[in-house]
Formats: sequence, structure tokens, C-alpha cells
Amino acid sequence: MKIRHIVVAAIIAVMLPPLAARAQAAQLEVYASTAIKAVLQVLGPQFEKASGDKLVFVFGSATVLSRQIDHGAVFDVAILTAALTDRLAASGKIAPASRVTIARSGMGVAVRAGSPKPDIGTAVALKRTLLNAHSIGYSRKGLSGLASAAMLKKLGIADALKPKIKVLGENAAVAVAKGDVEIGLTMTSAVPAVAGAELAGPFPASLQTYLVFAAGVASARRNAAAAKALIEFLSAPAAASVYKAKGMEPE
Repeated sequence: MKIRHIVVAAIIAVMLPPLAARAQAAQLEVYASTAIKAVLQVLGPQFEKASGDKLVFVFGSATVLSRQIDHGAVFDVAILTAALTDRLAASGKIAPASRVTIARSGMGVAVRAGSPKPDIGTAVALKRTLLNAHSIGYSRKGLSGLASAAMLKKLGIADALKPKIKVLGENAAVAVAKGDVEIGLTMTSAVPAVAGAELAGPFPASLQTYLVFAAGVASARRNAAAAKALIEFLSAPAAASVYKAKGMEPE
């Protein structure tokens, strides 16, 4: 009889932790840049399954999301460009000690899915492709637009392309997928999450700009432990293959 009681007690001890975790499950509001959306679409469900917590994502331009947080938006975790994450930490919106660099994304060229991929392997080839394009678009929101404009200026064709440039209010890959522009200039990681668009390739090394992304926990939230666990999950070595598959480089 005593042996039976010991076995039953052991079974209960094993089962209690998962039950306790479910009872304490949290719902996390995650404000994340569109550039990391494709990664989170894979890693998010994995974290939910492992933790029992629920993730509610708000995706958008990092600049727009940081502005919303400045104006009082309620969130648990922010995943934005490193500079914006640092600014939110300095202003008290994010707990400074929670700040973790996640990954970086380079800039690239998006084209409509199924269309021939243009030659952009060198600065000369990219210049020729852009001059021959019917229309080119990049977002006016966030740092990717600034990086795109800087690249065109460096190539010396910014003025020549003005008649065919469309400054967009959305991810350039979305505009490409809809047929609004022939070529989209955007972060390489922003393309995989858009159905109907494909990445033709990254900018050549001499023209490349990298945007670094970092995550942080909101300063005044009850779900701080769960939020920290999410960031640890996203920055774990096991997640590296997902970042690489989605056009990002893990840090």
C-alpha cells in the first residue's frame, strides 16, 4: 500500500507543474515591427505551445509603433529597431535591464511572385535594373525608406528616378504583390510574410544597410515574467535557423 501511495504521489508531482503553468497563463500584447513578422509567425505559436501563454501581435512600422507607445499604448513586449527600443527604455516605457538585441535585417529588392528576378548582384547591375524599371516603391514610414533613398543617392540616380518613384504608406512588398509597383525596396525580412511577393535578393554589399532589432519588456505590466520568457525564447540559439530562413541574421 505504501508503495502505491509513493507512485501516486510521484505522478501528481510530475503533473502539477504543467497544470500550474496553465492556471497562470498570461496574454501578452506584443508590439512588433513588420520586419520581424515572418519570424514571429513561426516562433510565436511555438512559444504559445511551450508556455501556455497567448500572444496578441500588433504589427506595423517600428516608428509608428514607438509613437503609439509614447502616447500610452498598452503593451507587454516591444520588438522594434534597436535605436527606438533604447529610446523607449530611456523614457521609462521599457525596463532597461530587459532590453535584448534580437536580430538584424539588410535591405533588398522585392518583386511580384512568379515574375523574372532582375539582376541586382552588383551595384552596376542594380543601377541598370532600377533605371529600366517602370515603377519603384519604398515606404515613407520607418528607417527602410531612409535607407532606400540613401541607396539611390549613393548610386547617383535619385533625380533620374523621381518620375517613377512611389513613396508608399505601406510595406513595399505589399505594393509589389498588388501590382502597384514593379520593384519594391524594403528590408529582406519584410518580404517572406507577404503573399504574392518574392525577394529578388539583397542590396550589393557596397550599398547595404542593416537595421538591428531589439526587444524589451514594458516597465509597468503584471506579465513581466512571461514577457521576459518570450524574449529569452526569441533570442535562444535554437531560434537562429528561423531567423535565417526569413531573411534575418540572428545576433
